[in-house]
Amino acid sequence: MPSDSSVDEVERRPGLTGNTKVTREDWMKLALETLICDGVEAVRVLALGQKLNVSRSSFYWYFKSRQDLLDQLLDHWRSNNTRFIVEQAGRPAASITQAVLNVFECWLDESLFNPRLDFAVRAWSSQSAKVHRIVNEEDDARVDAIREMFSRHGYEETEAFVRARVLYFTQIGYYSLEIVEPVSRRLSLTPTYLLTHTGKEPLEGEVEAFAEKMRRLSRGAKK
Repeated sequence: MPSDSSVDEVERRPGLTGNTKVTREDWMKLALETLICDGVEAVRVLALGQKLNVSRSSFYWYFKSRQDLLDQLLDHWRSNNTRFIVEQAGRPAASITQAVLNVFECWLDESLFNPRLDFAVRAWSSQSAKVHRIVNEEDDARVDAIREMFSRHGYEETEAFVRARVLYFTQIGYYSLEIVEPVSRRLSLTPTYLLTHTGKEPLEGEVEAFAEKMRRLSRGAKK
């Protein structure tokens, strides 16, 4: 019987029958959980199949190879973590402080940005030149979206770029250092963070509306 590493690279064969008990989403969900908890080396077809209690033929119904699965994991990361930062930074806002609050939602809502997945992909990038390049490209895309946000609110080019880098990489640094704070603590510091990142005081009601939105989100997550 061929080893898992050799089977990983086999192309899907015509006429292969899928296992109806397990869907592509099941494979992807388990692969993402494995990547986050155990690292990319643990994302192996045989091991995933054993956890799902299905044969490897189920896997090859949905994916061409292990590399295809890994590529789709990267696409998932890019389509979620990066996309939502870009979308939040591009939302219309009456002030730069409101615009920054829109981005801050990503840091407090894991449906917009999954920090554990981001950390796992960064760890993966230390083992792969290709993934390292992709991570750098995604960091650049995120910073550029935030830079454009500052530019729309009147900051000159260099200042917009530097403020975008400080805002974004400060948060990535928090995740890398595994700094954990209660939501209440983060919210209490929000006005000062806004002043630090923008050089401007928030408008009346902005922080209160943001705090209430995040509290509702926190209460929903605990249910």
